[in-house]
Amino acid sequence: MLDPPEATERPAVPVGPRLFRLGITIAIIVPTIWSALGLEISIERLTNAPQDIWNIVHRLVPDLSAEAIQRALPKVMESVFIAWIGTMIGAFFSFPMAFLAAKNVTPTVLNTAARQILNVIRAVPELLVAMILIPVTGLGAWTGALALGIHSIGTLGKLSSEVIEGIDEGPVEAVASAGGGQIARMRFAVVPQVMPTIVAYWLYRFEINVRASAVLGVVGAGGIGAELVAQLRFRAFDRAGTVLFLTIITVLVIDTISARVRRRIISGHAEPGPVAALQRANPLQRAFAFAGIAVAFAFVIFLIIQLEAAV
Repeated sequence: MLDPPEATERPAVPVGPRLFRLGITIAIIVPTIWSALGLEISIERLTNAPQDIWNIVHRLVPDLSAEAIQRALPKVMESVFIAWIGTMIGAFFSFPMAFLAAKNVTPTVLNTAARQILNVIRAVPELLVAMILIPVTGLGAWTGALALGIHSIGTLGKLSSEVIEGIDEGPVEAVASAGGGQIARMRFAVVPQVMPTIVAYWLYRFEINVRASAVLGVVGAGGIGAELVAQLRFRAFDRAGTVLFLTIITVLVIDTISARVRRRIISGHAEPGPVAALQRANPLQRAFAFAGIAVAFAFVIFLIIQLEAAV
């Protein structure tokens, strides 16, 4: 009969990982508590917050009269135009800057200088850029478009350079072995790899710029922000609600379309169309889809009627 194996002690848990997790926890909790104390948040303010929020929200019930919509809708569209021009400016200038900032396609001195330029541009908020440009370009939509465009150069240039640095070197080596120079390698090996992701970043930046353009109007850089501030200044909360309502609807529509286009670009495959999606949906999903389509159609008809009435 074999003797039972000798009892072995369980190995001790390493101290290093435990100390690391403890340090990470402290590094998160302590700054959070410190920041909360710096904000001077009291229990009374927290308990009264729901009532204070409701006092504001119920005043923002939108005024959907013909005059209110006719006044707010052009400003909403102006914000979209500002965001689009700003995105085009950022895309145009950030594309070459991204190649200069990529470590794997340019010398160290050149990409270091380009990266620092992008960091400086990205460090200045759009609102501050707009305030700097106002004495030069004056109040209006052009200032907002330039502010968004300048800031977009820094953000898009940084993201695009990281995409270029993550390319597959195989196509680059293939073009080089065929006798292609630096420009040929960029044109036929690098650009085809990075363009889908870079274009997706451009569309995502457009979504961000639509929201940012509403803020720029606060300082007189055009867009819906100026109309919102004007209505709040005169305590016309229902008109301010109209501005917010139309802005939210516009942002939701743009986000939905842009997200679908980005998925199509990145995946390379077309998504099922609305008709095919409805055919595959269950009865409950179809009911919700038809209800949403009916509400959207009715809202569009309502806007058209209101705008015609205002004219």
